[in-house]
Amino acid sequence: MALSDRLAPDRHRWLRRNAFFHEEDERYLRFLVPPGLRVLALGCGTGDGLASLRPAQGVGIDLSPRMIEVARGLHPDFTFHVGDIEDPAVLASIRGPFDVVLLADTIGDLEDCETTLASLHGLCSRETRLVIVYHSKLWAPILELAERAGLKMPQVELNWLNSEDIAGLLRLADFEIIKREWRLLCPKRILGIGRLVNRFLGTLPLLRQLALRTYVIAQPARDRALGQPSATVVVPCRNERGNIAAIVERLPRFCDGLEILFVEGGSSDGTWEEIGRVIDAYPDRRIRRFRQDGSGKGDAVRKGFAEAGGEVLIILDADLSVPPEAIPKFYAALATGKGTFINGTRLVYPREEKAMRLLNRIGNRFFSMLFTYLLNQRFTDTLCGTKALTKNHYQRIATDRAYFGDFDPFGDFDLIFGAAKQNLKVVEIPIRYAARTYGETQISRFRDGLLLMRMVGFAWRKLKAI
Repeated sequence: MALSDRLAPDRHRWLRRNAFFHEEDERYLRFLVPPGLRVLALGCGTGDGLASLRPAQGVGIDLSPRMIEVARGLHPDFTFHVGDIEDPAVLASIRGPFDVVLLADTIGDLEDCETTLASLHGLCSRETRLVIVYHSKLWAPILELAERAGLKMPQVELNWLNSEDIAGLLRLADFEIIKREWRLLCPKRILGIGRLVNRFLGTLPLLRQLALRTYVIAQPARDRALGQPSATVVVPCRNERGNIAAIVERLPRFCDGLEILFVEGGSSDGTWEEIGRVIDAYPDRRIRRFRQDGSGKGDAVRKGFAEAGGEVLIILDADLSVPPEAIPKFYAALATGKGTFINGTRLVYPREEKAMRLLNRIGNRFFSMLFTYLLNQRFTDTLCGTKALTKNHYQRIATDRAYFGDFDPFGDFDLIFGAAKQNLKVVEIPIRYAARTYGETQISRFRDGLLLMRMVGFAWRKLKAI
């Protein structure tokens, strides 16, 4: 505390001296934390990092009275407290919950990391995201030399924790990691070269793990169950007349308030009329139908989600390649809190003969590796059409859709990228993938494969080169 008090008047001089580092750091934090949230910053210093996030409600705590005095003068719209965040009474005096709890350059100062992390649950809801930012241990000698040379603000001796140390502490404290990212390979501007290095080289596999900064996003692992929410199964369909009745017959009644919502896309085989016949044939089931406004599966999914009445939204492709009997697994994974974005994977169990051609399998494996890297969460099958999320999370994705734009005619990547941007926890459900028995596939391997490659490049610019 004495060191922080002594440095408080000169804090902004140090920030200006290392302005490029702080600009890059805050740029990525703004990507992780959208504006307009309730943010608690633990170890907030003079509050500049908190202010850069543009929160609707900003609260900061710091051990140094002089730091807090400066913070209150600079940022009067936020609330600042002097206190030791390792003191349970200090945290108990703060009214939560918060959308984000930020520990930027704080974890290394703690005496008892596990106990302090566990004490944060009282300030969290199931939707809270814990954001931990710290320096890589690989940079310890360089930072020590910079401090001795007067190029870096002095600090007390740190706990030099690596990524696995942090992961272990979070597990012990009942938090689960959603994703990790490594940024800032070059902390100096160097006539503009530093920015290029950080954007285009510093995010590449292997190289990124040499970066100065590590960012960890976690969520509470306690009390995540949603109870028994209602659900809507959205079925995009075009020229699928022969599968409509089977979908209704085979889909289990896995929750109260279950509805089936067909979105038809200009069929020429009588699919629209068949949906009407099935609705009349099953008056005991809640079934609705809509015609999509545009074209493509993505447009149909958006139409269905906009019209859905359920709290949980699930996509089921009408070709029956994913069995309707598997849908309760997607619902259960969400309802029990196992994940917040549930993605099907066709690449675990053996598939029926002719269910997936060789080039499709190779393409799926390739895109899975790419998207695991891009999204910092494991994906074995990005192209499986069956997905589930809550309506609340979908609305957040839709609200922030302008960040990516309307680029995806399939709808799969619109949801996947949106889930990554919203820091949703991905869980994959293995399914038995069956061959189509009615109609023809509406996917072109080569045309759509090229489109997917363009989307990968687009995602890299939006998720990595930022």
